[in-house]
Amino acid sequence: MKTLLAVGRCGGCFLLLAVTFLNTFVLAIDAPPTCPASGGMAAKLQPFIDNHVVAGAVVLVANKDEILDLEAVGYSNLPAHKPMKTTDLFYIASMTKCFTATALMMLVDEGKVNINDPVEKYLPEFKGQMVEVSKGHRHLPQHLITIKEVMSHTAAVHEGPPHTHTLEGYVKEIAQAPLQWEPGTKYKYSPGPAIGGRIIEVVSGMPYAEFIQQRLLDPLGLKDTTFWPSAAQDPRLALTHEYNPKTKTLEPIQHNSDLIRAGKSGNVPSNILSQFGGNALTAYAYHFANPAGGLFSTATDIATFCQMLLNGGTYQGKQYISPAAFKQMTSIQTGNAETAPDVAYGLGFFVQKKALAGGPSVGSFGHHGARKTQMWIDPQHQLAMVLMVQCTELSHSDQDNLYAAYRNQAIARYGKTGR
Repeated sequence: MKTLLAVGRCGGCFLLLAVTFLNTFVLAIDAPPTCPASGGMAAKLQPFIDNHVVAGAVVLVANKDEILDLEAVGYSNLPAHKPMKTTDLFYIASMTKCFTATALMMLVDEGKVNINDPVEKYLPEFKGQMVEVSKGHRHLPQHLITIKEVMSHTAAVHEGPPHTHTLEGYVKEIAQAPLQWEPGTKYKYSPGPAIGGRIIEVVSGMPYAEFIQQRLLDPLGLKDTTFWPSAAQDPRLALTHEYNPKTKTLEPIQHNSDLIRAGKSGNVPSNILSQFGGNALTAYAYHFANPAGGLFSTATDIATFCQMLLNGGTYQGKQYISPAAFKQMTSIQTGNAETAPDVAYGLGFFVQKKALAGGPSVGSFGHHGARKTQMWIDPQHQLAMVLMVQCTELSHSDQDNLYAAYRNQAIARYGKTGR
């Protein structure tokens, strides 16, 4: 039996259609007849559900002014047969870096930060940081690491999760570790944007999460974007699934049984606890917000953020960052450092450097998260594309095929040059 659930929204009107075939096929479109017909996004993703790649997905396509397509397919909880909904909440992980970079560029616009400055100008704990050429052999770097380098993953900072409960403590851990190579000479994905988040705190004089809330989330109206989902939001959390080779199916990850038995769940909502375990306890107890990867959001919230970027930093008449800051943030900043064949990195964003057949244009940009969510903005096609899934492990080929399936369909159906 195959089940396809597709949901689209336009305005505040809803329409439910149900059609049943030999293999159960259910289509639900919450859109009035005047809205664009389904762009076939859910149908393109259905094979990934049938083949146990992902349990479910929400996919969205927008232009600068409106949502063109919004669909859900599969399940947010596969064993419970709970259908995915377009309003479901997702952990967006490293997509948080885009919010951090945008917030930092606001301070650049205000003349309070220069991305070419050494990090130690704002964070003295980085003074004297050494390069470790081999175990026990260290020397001073040829130049001090810069904000541009930490935000473009070329600063050679040490990798690793935080072992502390504050952003200040986490960044001090990074500062105390030696650099892995000469700054600016290599690209390697790192927690560097956490340093950018700490600079936001020092320069603005307010906690990083508070700055993000006041300067980005509230003005954009992103009511479902948060570091700490509430009990009211918790039932909408799409569960993260992983493939079980024994049962040959996808199953939700589960971390909370021992914690609940021990009575240590605290104020963490049950679904959040089941998906993140002890990490959630720390995040909620200490109100820790990781600038490199801590946000949760919905497809529509992410679409609003993407529309602001598609408009070059402006949304509904309000300018969030200047055209110059926007261009700097979304242009390749990795210099001569070797990156992936198709993409390089700007400041908090991946940037397309080579066009793929039927895919995003050169100069398009976006980010993905650890649980395979992705947003992608293509100025040439005048599209913002959002994919929300929750999966811990995918092969490179499955991930590439998943991203290509929704982006290529979006461009073919709604792209400016393909309409």
